[in-house]
Amino acid sequence: MEVCTEFAIFKVSEDKIERAIALSRAIFSEMNQEKIVITDFQILQKTDTPHELCWHLTWLNSQVAKDTTQKWPSFPSTKEFQGLVEKDLYYGHFVNAL
Repeated sequence: MEVCTEFAIFKVSEDKIERAIALSRAIFSEMNQEKIVITDFQILQKTDTPHELCWHLTWLNSQVAKDTTQKWPSFPSTKEFQGLVEKDLYYGHFVNAL
């Protein structure tokens, strides 16, 4: 199976951006706790809309991404992170189209 890329974009109030970034890192660590499933990540902030955060994750493969994201509610930092998110703007998994 080929690697899988995830993009997720969240609207977070500007005064909560730093906490949302810290919780994002915590969530990635929690997802990788049993075994490494996320091999690389970036947390990006939109240049013209600073209250929008983007996760760009690289997963081992699409099945691992699916299995892990189904466990989303069980990760310790998820509830607090979702409490900071005003709106989920976009979410998707992608594999190489070529």
